[in-house]
Amino acid sequence: MPTYTPPLRDMQFVMHELLHVMDDLQQIPKHAELDADTVNAVMEEGGKFASEVLQPLNLSGDMEGCRRDAASHAVTTPKGFKEAYRQYIDGGWAALACDPDFGGQGLPLVLNQMFYEMLNSANQAWTMYPGLTHGAYAALREHGTDAQKQTYLHKMTSGEWTGSMCLTEPHCGTDLGLMRTKAEAQGDGTYKITGTKIFISAGEHDMADNIIHLVLARLSDAPPGIKGVSLFIVPKFHVKSDGSLGARNGIFCAGLEEKMGIHGNSTCQMVLDGAVGTLVGQPNKGMQGMFVMMNAARLGVGNQSLGLTEVAYQNALAYAKDRIQMRALTGPKSKDQAADPIIVHPDVRKMLLTAKAYAEGGRALMTFCSMLLEKEHYHPDEKVRKDSGEMLALLTPIVKAFITDNGWTATSGCLQVFGGHGYIKQTGMEQLVRDARINMIYEGTNTIQSLDLLGRKVLSNNGATLRKFGKLIGQLVEEEGVNEKMAEFITPIAILGDQMTKFTTEIGFKAFQNPDEVGAAAVDYLRVAGHMVFGYFWARMAQVALKEIASGNTDTFYVAKLQTARFYFAKLFPETATAMRTARSGARVLMDTDAVFA
Repeated sequence: MPTYTPPLRDMQFVMHELLHVMDDLQQIPKHAELDADTVNAVMEEGGKFASEVLQPLNLSGDMEGCRRDAASHAVTTPKGFKEAYRQYIDGGWAALACDPDFGGQGLPLVLNQMFYEMLNSANQAWTMYPGLTHGAYAALREHGTDAQKQTYLHKMTSGEWTGSMCLTEPHCGTDLGLMRTKAEAQGDGTYKITGTKIFISAGEHDMADNIIHLVLARLSDAPPGIKGVSLFIVPKFHVKSDGSLGARNGIFCAGLEEKMGIHGNSTCQMVLDGAVGTLVGQPNKGMQGMFVMMNAARLGVGNQSLGLTEVAYQNALAYAKDRIQMRALTGPKSKDQAADPIIVHPDVRKMLLTAKAYAEGGRALMTFCSMLLEKEHYHPDEKVRKDSGEMLALLTPIVKAFITDNGWTATSGCLQVFGGHGYIKQTGMEQLVRDARINMIYEGTNTIQSLDLLGRKVLSNNGATLRKFGKLIGQLVEEEGVNEKMAEFITPIAILGDQMTKFTTEIGFKAFQNPDEVGAAAVDYLRVAGHMVFGYFWARMAQVALKEIASGNTDTFYVAKLQTARFYFAKLFPETATAMRTARSGARVLMDTDAVFA
């Protein structure tokens, strides 16, 4: 059976020693009185909920899956899921970072994201039920009317009601301009909505009293394409004027997807048959509201793979220390046993270190982005809000694609550590691999994220935002450039920082002549950019560790951090050279291939 221990020490290191989040938080009026002890205490209790309540349900939930009653369209979640959700509500976890105006606790978003990392490690399928609610809550808070906010947000904050996002249709996924779901005005401020949506996570379940679906649909006079998409609230049950639940709405689950992973989450085919909904925002401007939810979901999906990477590493490490197999190449290490633990073998250590480096690098990036989101929404300085939003927009596709790509690599490697036992359900490793694979697909495939990064976030403003991140690297290089102990970390990112300018300009020039060049280079480009970002954070983590060691701190945590940083720069960061070379190979070798596909 798999186990999970919340990585509280590393979380505290990232928050308090690396990024000094309390300094940033205390510049925001609503967090001015918050202290590190409170943050740490909340994290500790959140870790207990994740490891003691959710983790024991992960393997059983995967094996049992969800069940749908054909007559009533009702969906039952695996045994224990509903009870765990009740504990989640009773513990106030749903309201952690929500607005006090709607019954929330008003704690920082960064705290909520770290809590959700632990939930994802413990049980990603379960975590998707409340996780999607946060995105729906954010979209309604930003774009809903006062009446809509009063009707829905209090119950969504408490967790009594959950949320879903209904985008994908059988004939269209990311290209939402092709959708066919129709919305017909009823003359009383409501709309009747008809259509079919698929792949709707948490679209129907038994864990909450109501489900607030955010649905994309077209008005009868809508212009074609993405400019004709509107956003609607479609509750599972109608809500009466006094806030109580009324009759069942015309939206139901027509089937559950039989899928590769996340079996404990209900992935639904949803049919809207004259369902009554209300418009969110302006007609034909639905993507404005939905992008709030989608961007939150993209950060959330990165967090899912971060959680899986961490728990895969923990279990693979424990197995590698216990499993004996062959002798070390340098001679026996455990002479009292018939063979040595497999952790003595270099390639086993490589797989473990890969997972550890990707988990800890991902945690640093995720925490940094969570603070950018906090500052974008709540910092009193308008320039800080603007700059934070711009930087977050650049980093969001990297969080989603780079961390999930790395999660797939890490969970696969950790399964490999188990050998044949990794292939067996009872160890839990094959579930982590299956669950990790979806994260590269939904909320915009990783190719879509790569196109977004290169096309929209970099080339569209001639690399201006990318250069702003480059300045962070430049500041670190200037600060530590003459420190010989930092050379192995500083030199690689300094060189790559210089290369990125030329690399980006070259890709942009080729794309100006042939737009296919963006598509041909984008995935490789994101890998390079991802390593540039991870490299920056790993260099900073090494900087902190070296300073602590130099000061006489004997905590082996810092030695381990330094050793992992060395591994990252020696074994993982060099991928950038290959990725730049393949990106430069251009579109012709891909597109001039008609004979291959004839």
